[in-house]
Amino acid sequence: MRDCFRLSSLIRGTLICVYLALVVPLPLMAPPSLQLALWIAVPLGLFIVLALLSEEVCIDETGLVVGHPQWCRWLLRRGWQLRWDQIRRVVPVGTSQGGSVYYLKTSKDGQHRLLPQRLERFDQFLNVLQDQTGIDTSGIGRLTPPWTYQLLAAIAVVMLTSELVIATAIRMNWMTLPASYPG
Repeated sequence: MRDCFRLSSLIRGTLICVYLALVVPLPLMAPPSLQLALWIAVPLGLFIVLALLSEEVCIDETGLVVGHPQWCRWLLRRGWQLRWDQIRRVVPVGTSQGGSVYYLKTSKDGQHRLLPQRLERFDQFLNVLQDQTGIDTSGIGRLTPPWTYQLLAAIAVVMLTSELVIATAIRMNWMTLPASYPG
């Protein structure tokens, strides 16, 4: 048995869309002296965002490993691993927003490791955790409900669409910028 669980596609796609909606207009609105630097920074920032959103949880018969794939591991070295027999219990902790995060408490020095809750196939991951450790995971849920990311995705798409419409209107001279605009 070997399986890897990546960050949910909904969450990953939403956060990439938010990044693009917030950052892509910057080089277009910047003074000419900054535009080249910003056009270089946009893909570099996207690379970093993609690396951050590539965290995965890999499981096998011995335990689980939380980390990043090889292509970005050199940049993001954080990660951890536990053997199934080290996990003693799951500890819920309330968040300031009213939700709950869960920590895996280990037998080794009583360490706590944050249980990833934004995974695709999260229910399947919880089933494996329960089967391998004997800990009841029925009360564990996702950190945030899907509608929050769906709403954020919709807002980001509206932002990107409106930015594209405005940019097109300016290029086609359907709209003009104020004479005082430095561009």
